[in-house]
Amino acid sequence: MTRTVTAGLDGSAESRAAAEWAAREAKLRGLPLRIVHVWEPVPDPMAQAPLLGPETHQHWTERIPREVAEGLRLRHPGVEVLGEQVSGSPGEVLAEASKSAALLALGSRALGGVGGFLVGSVGLSVVAHAENPVVLVRAGEQAADEHEADPAGIPSAATPFRPVVLGLDTDHPDATLIEFAFDAALRRATSLRVVHAWFPPPYYAYGMPVNPPLHEALALEQSRGLAEVLSPWRQKYPDVETAEESRYGSAAELLVEASREASLVVVGRRIRRGALGAHIGHVTHAVLHHSTAPVAVVAHG
Repeated sequence: MTRTVTAGLDGSAESRAAAEWAAREAKLRGLPLRIVHVWEPVPDPMAQAPLLGPETHQHWTERIPREVAEGLRLRHPGVEVLGEQVSGSPGEVLAEASKSAALLALGSRALGGVGGFLVGSVGLSVVAHAENPVVLVRAGEQAADEHEADPAGIPSAATPFRPVVLGLDTDHPDATLIEFAFDAALRRATSLRVVHAWFPPPYYAYGMPVNPPLHEALALEQSRGLAEVLSPWRQKYPDVETAEESRYGSAAELLVEASREASLVVVGRRIRRGALGAHIGHVTHAVLHHSTAPVAVVAHG
């Protein structure tokens, strides 16, 4: 089976934004775009009501994916668009769809102001269970938002892409996560900004405020560790300009800050198969809710 870029669709503004993003990504990757429209069956008593008869219900559920697919074909010539309608639990259907996808795009809703974004229970469930990359796209996301402004300061999709941002834990670097970020930057012909946040070990923490040399020594050690992790990847992707940032502080806060100038933010999720079920991780959870750029969550072992 040919792999696809897949987008989950429910007719909402955020899912339509995710489908548009997925179409642009499909073009970058040279892959077909698969639109999966999920609808939950209406209980029999409601389905038999005059306003929700079987024919009416079928008409509306079939109309949404058909119209969205037609629009995507017009706006993204050259991208093969496949439409599919599936009945069932959205979380389960989309997690299953992600298994055959190069990546899955879902929508997230803007809360307005600086409050961040709302990732619903379906999105969080899919992120927590999918083992292929899942990208969350906010409602209203436009192609121009991922690009630098033109010389007049006007947003434009014709200018170069903004950098890709990667959040990296140097204590547990994973090849799947790092390669996804380098590949995304290469496809966009842009730079990769790698953000590594660190805190001192507990036995150093109390001495740092009054011991600047200790802070400098730890900072240098962290920077060297980051450079060492990235060295083979720089050699593998010589065309990707890489900026390393090893900074003291909260990883979530630093990544949310970096997202303001990013085309894509890439974070990881460790696959855990324990008695407590799947987990997203507090840093990834925070970035999903507050990033101003699309967020790719890459599951890794």
